[in-house]
Amino acid sequence: MTSETKEARVLDAIRERRDLVNAAIDEELPVQEPERLYEATRYILEAGGKRLRPTVTTLAAEAVTGTEPMGADFRAFPSLSGDDVDVMRAAVAIEVIQSFTLIHDDIMDEDDLRRGVPAVHEAYDVSTAILAGDTLYSKAFEFMTETGADPQNGLEAMRMLASTCTEICEGQALDVAFENRDDILPEEYLEMVELKTAVLYGASAATPALLLGADEEVVDALYQYGIDSGRAFQIQDDVLDLTVPSEELGKQRGSDLVEGKETLITLHARQQGVDVDALVDADTPAEATEDAIDEAVAALEEVGSIEYARETAEDLTARSKEHLELLPESGSRSLLEDLADYLIVRGY
Repeated sequence: MTSETKEARVLDAIRERRDLVNAAIDEELPVQEPERLYEATRYILEAGGKRLRPTVTTLAAEAVTGTEPMGADFRAFPSLSGDDVDVMRAAVAIEVIQSFTLIHDDIMDEDDLRRGVPAVHEAYDVSTAILAGDTLYSKAFEFMTETGADPQNGLEAMRMLASTCTEICEGQALDVAFENRDDILPEEYLEMVELKTAVLYGASAATPALLLGADEEVVDALYQYGIDSGRAFQIQDDVLDLTVPSEELGKQRGSDLVEGKETLITLHARQQGVDVDALVDADTPAEATEDAIDEAVAALEEVGSIEYARETAEDLTARSKEHLELLPESGSRSLLEDLADYLIVRGY
């Protein structure tokens, strides 16, 4: 199977699951009183997004049970003990947590755009955006209590969601702290990426295994799949932040570099003697010109930093797929493998 065929197969899987997730979001998170609050909670969800994490959740549910792609109703998905579990509600909970983190990240980073439209705090105001994020956070736990899973399995899924949210906050705190340091080690960066980004992919993959009653070994394997593919995704996202046009990214290209955020790219460049802080003469992403970003990218490419990040992402992706060998062979497991490859090519 060619890489183009695999990508088309993954895109088809994402599209059909995205449609189901979007319909479920409409059901689970309607606009109600107070309208402005709930309009703000829906704003970022309606701005787009490929629903990658819910795609991982639904595929993992199928892979755990040996169900072929789209072979069962996610609203009444057969568990390993024969009971029905609302896997889609769990998938919505994961997506809602993702949106909560984006709203708060944009406020902290003072980013004006998200997915090509004004960020929530720009479209509304900071106070409403904070409340919208908090509402999404609490709604996610509400949804996770309503999957109909075995009570013990449901409790374990809730525990994973709670610890994941804590770890995301820890990762964000590390990311902020890194802005004031110039002695960060690559291992520290990878730890931050795992906490800030990868743990939600880990939860996306492992949560359905918990809800459906899989054994601990399978849960751990899927979690590690999510961790490694999530770390690869974030590293590649750092590459894309520099190499993809702003209109395609949905945000200002090079914003991470201008804001002084350390990435695997900048850490490698520093080790090669590059004065990373002097690459772009701008205080905010809006002040950075395209020519200045182009020159910075050229300097980073010259010392091999961008290629180093790409290769690291590829190595992590290969490792992520090895974790899936514990699962029975199926079309769903194969799609999970192909999705890991897709995340480091077209994941933005």
